[in-house]
Amino acid sequence: MTVPVRVRFAPSPTGKVHAGNIHTAIFDYLWARHTGGTFILRIEDTDVERKEAGAVEHMMEALKWLGLDWDEGPGVGGPYGPYYQSQRLPLYKAAAEKLVADGHAYYCFCSTERLEAMHQQQEANKQLTGYDRACRNLTAEECKAKESQGIKSVVRFKVPLEGQMTIHDLIYGDISFDYKNIDDFVMLKSDGYPTYHLANVVDDTAMKITHVIRGEEWISSTPRHLLMYQAFGYTPPQYIHMAMIVGADRAKLSKRRGAISILEYRDMGYLSEALFNFLVLIGWSLDDKTEIMTRQQIIEKFSLERMGRTAAAFNQDKLDWMNGVYIRNLPFDDLADRLLPFLDRYLPPEVKRPLDAVYVKEITPLIKERIITLKEAAAYADFFFLDNLTHDAAKFVDKKTDAATALKALKSAEEKLSALDDFNRDQLETTLRSLAETLGIKAGQLFNVLRVAATARDATPPLFETMAALGQDRCLQRIKSAIAVLSKN
Repeated sequence: MTVPVRVRFAPSPTGKVHAGNIHTAIFDYLWARHTGGTFILRIEDTDVERKEAGAVEHMMEALKWLGLDWDEGPGVGGPYGPYYQSQRLPLYKAAAEKLVADGHAYYCFCSTERLEAMHQQQEANKQLTGYDRACRNLTAEECKAKESQGIKSVVRFKVPLEGQMTIHDLIYGDISFDYKNIDDFVMLKSDGYPTYHLANVVDDTAMKITHVIRGEEWISSTPRHLLMYQAFGYTPPQYIHMAMIVGADRAKLSKRRGAISILEYRDMGYLSEALFNFLVLIGWSLDDKTEIMTRQQIIEKFSLERMGRTAAAFNQDKLDWMNGVYIRNLPFDDLADRLLPFLDRYLPPEVKRPLDAVYVKEITPLIKERIITLKEAAAYADFFFLDNLTHDAAKFVDKKTDAATALKALKSAEEKLSALDDFNRDQLETTLRSLAETLGIKAGQLFNVLRVAATARDATPPLFETMAALGQDRCLQRIKSAIAVLSKN
C-alpha cells in the first residue's frame, strides 16, 4: 500500500452489538492488521431517538472480548478526535453551510405532514418515492422569509437531474446508478444533527480513512457519498461492501429481529477465539478446506480477493462444532481456569463454595472431550462436586444385568475397593477386571453398575479415571447408597 491503511468501525449505539454488525469490525481489524494499518473506533451516536443507555459500553466490551483492539477511539484517544459524532456537530453544520454557499445544497422547509402526504400520493400512483424538490429553487429572500416565520429547515443535497454515476467496489466491481433514481437527500436535520450521509463523509475525510468496509446494504447509498466528496473537493476512500450474514430463514441478522448479542455467546460459554474464527469464515476463506486457524494465521493470510459476494448463513451447528474443537485443543490448565467461573455460577447451590481450583484442574481432562460450551460443564460434571446423589434402581438393570446381579456386584466391589491402599486408575482397572472374572460376569456389566453407583448416570467420562478423581471415600459412600436402594427395591 502506498498510503497507510486507515479503517474505521463506526457503530450506532442503538442496541446490543450482535454478529451481524461485529462482523464488519472483524474485517476492519483484519485489513488493518494485515497491512500494518490503523483500526479506528468511532461512535455514530447522532440517532438521538434510538440511542440506548449502556450500548456503547456493551459494544466496547464485546470488541475487547473478541480481541479487536482499536488504535484510535474512545478510551484510547488519537489525533483526529473527538470520536463521538455527537461531539462533532459544529463540523457538520459548517460543512452543510459550505455546500449551500457553493450551490451544492439548499434549505428545505417542507413540513413532516407535507412529506408524508407526498409519499402517500406517490405510492398511490405507483411512483418511485422520493422528495419532489419543492424547495430546490427557493431564492435567498424566500428562505429568509420562511426563517422569519419560525419555520424550521433541513439541508438537502442537490443531486444532478440527469446522467449517471459508476462506483467502484473492491468486491463487487463497477456498479452504475442513474441520478433520476436518487432524490435530494437530507444532509443536516432541523435539530442540527447530521444524517449518516453527511457525517460519515465529513468524518472519514477528517480521519483520513482509506477504506470503508461496510455491509452490502450500503451500496445504494454510495453514489450519494461520492457526490458529496465531489462537491467538497475531497478524495474519497475505497469501498469494500461485504455480503450480509443471514439466519437460517435467510433473513438478515439484526438487532430488531432478536439476533443474539456477542456477549450472550460469551455468557453461554463460547470461546472468543472460536467465535472469531467462525465469523471470519462467514464471508472469507483461505481455501476450500481450511477452517481452524489461529488469529495470527488469519491476519497473515487475509486478503480482499477471498471475500465472498453472496450472503452466508449463520450456521449454529458449525459454531458448536468449532467451539468444541477449540475447547479440546486448549491446554488443561487454561481450560480449567475458564471453566471455574462457569462451574461456580451453574453448579447446584448445595455444592460448597468456593470451588477447589486444583480439583477442577484434576477433572478437566475427563470432561473436555464431551462439552461443546463452557456452560455445559456444570450439568455434565455436577456429580464430581455433589456430596449426595439420588440413585434410580432402574438404571442398574439392563438386558444383560438383573437387579440381583447388580446388587451382588456392588457388594463385592465395595469389599474389594475398601481394601485398596492406592485408589489410582491402573489399580482400579486391575482390581475390577479381576472381580468381574470372579463373579462370572462380563467386565462391561460390572463397569456399568459401578458407573451408575459412582455418578448416578449411565453415561460419564471414563470410569476408572472418574472414580480415581472422586476418591475412595466418596466412591464407597455412593456404592453403599446404591446397595441400599437396590436392597430396598
